[in-house]
Amino acid sequence: MPQNEYIEESIKRHGRQMDHEERTRKRAAREVHKSSARTQQLFGLKAKLHHAKRHSEKVQLKKTLKAHDERNVKQKDDGAVPEGALPTYLLDREGQKDAKSLSSAVKERRKDRAAKYSVPLPKVRGIAEDEMFKVLKSGKSKSKSWKRMVSKATFVGEGFTRKPVKMERFVRPMALRYKKANVTHPDLKATFQLPILSVKKNPQSPMYTQLGVMTKGTIIEVNVSELGLVTAGGKVVWGKYAQITNNPELDGCINSVLLV
Repeated sequence: MPQNEYIEESIKRHGRQMDHEERTRKRAAREVHKSSARTQQLFGLKAKLHHAKRHSEKVQLKKTLKAHDERNVKQKDDGAVPEGALPTYLLDREGQKDAKSLSSAVKERRKDRAAKYSVPLPKVRGIAEDEMFKVLKSGKSKSKSWKRMVSKATFVGEGFTRKPVKMERFVRPMALRYKKANVTHPDLKATFQLPILSVKKNPQSPMYTQLGVMTKGTIIEVNVSELGLVTAGGKVVWGKYAQITNNPELDGCINSVLLV
């Protein structure tokens, strides 16, 4: 058992109170009335958010109930009846198939697969090269214009050394280099400041990924060893992916959501 789980440890050692089930039942029954009173008192933006949340909960509940009802719907399948004698335990089936239940199961599996690879920001605004790079004039008479300065936030890694001046094509300013990001855990509803390990994918261009440019929608890898996350096998999780949700060059910090 992980550390700091004192309640679970106490339950294992001493058990629960005698009236625990009854108190839990009463608390659940009272919660409906409390929720109703809270809903009637809310107004403005909080009421709008609360009603949107309740609406999504009701939709999900209706879908679940519908799936349960469809599970027992059976249709005759004349083509599936084998020819010849049938054993006794198959006679009552009459070649039925749970068509709706099967299609619902397939749909749910598709949704789960899509949710596994979904990100908080699936689409982002495209950024032109003129906006991304600023042209730097070089040479004795400032006639050469092959150098570019990156105008967005970047990550360069721990042991980064710049190239010699005459060979450096892309300049990443010190003021726009970031080492840490504010990462929000979607389940815990808590935000942590974690070190950035690498830039995994910038949706704008593979070149921006290689340069370590961080724009809105970029997938970064952060060090989550401080959070104490463990795998099913009990190993500590070192790095996890997060998606940037703000414009770092405008806000002066990196806000992101952990992909769990």
